[in-house]
Amino acid sequence: MLNFFQRKKAPVLRSAPDGVRLYAVGDVHGRLDALDPLVAAIRSEPADGLRPVLIMLGDYVDRGPASRGVIDLLISLQDDAALETRFIRGNHEETMLRFLEEPPLRERSVGATWCSFGGVETLASYGVAAPSPADPPQAWEAARAAFAAAIPATHVRFLQALEPAVEYGDYFFTHAGVRPGVELDQQDPQDLMWIRDEFLRGSAVFSKAIVHGHTPEADAFVSDRRIGVDTGAYVTGRLSAIVLEGPERRLIQAQVSGGRTFVDHIDIAPG
Repeated sequence: MLNFFQRKKAPVLRSAPDGVRLYAVGDVHGRLDALDPLVAAIRSEPADGLRPVLIMLGDYVDRGPASRGVIDLLISLQDDAALETRFIRGNHEETMLRFLEEPPLRERSVGATWCSFGGVETLASYGVAAPSPADPPQAWEAARAAFAAAIPATHVRFLQALEPAVEYGDYFFTHAGVRPGVELDQQDPQDLMWIRDEFLRGSAVFSKAIVHGHTPEADAFVSDRRIGVDTGAYVTGRLSAIVLEGPERRLIQAQVSGGRTFVDHIDIAPG
């Protein structure tokens, strides 16, 4: 079997709270074809007396073809009485909301920036054509107005209600990571959505293990310091969920390939 993980020896054994099983899913980026079977696999697991909690780590939209469908599915999960859900805001959701809410006829629309890193596909999923980056402000305002008319109010409320971070037991869940040297309850929401190198290249171990997405890696990364589960679904077709139960950790991955989807369950050795 391929080695999916890099690990460091943990000085402290991290643990999920008693009585719960946590599922944290990395960046979806419009890949409904991977999210749907992954969620089905999570829902099919026997509860074994535990309360299942699904934590989505942000970046549900952009780049992939089905952002609207992804949000529809996530909203529907809120009605599942057997599954607690928590939804974290990623930098792509923040930028999408900024475009929806920006004042009209700005000289430089945030939409041009958004469309440069995936907004074109999201607009298309709502039936809206993106202007060219060089188009005048009037074109971007027309696109923004068309988008505001096309997006359901339930989607806007869902996006506005996304959380910056959540905590369970010895784990802190957020989109991008945290700033070293700052207490977890004092983190800047912008860092939680956007930080990269300062977090990834640091060596300081935090009071809790940081579970995050944002930065694609070839395989899930698991250490005592951080757990990264963005496996680049919009390119690789592989969407990953880390499962945390007491001190145990395992992985569920949905892999879309050649029009077919395979779901793998991978144990992680302790340590």
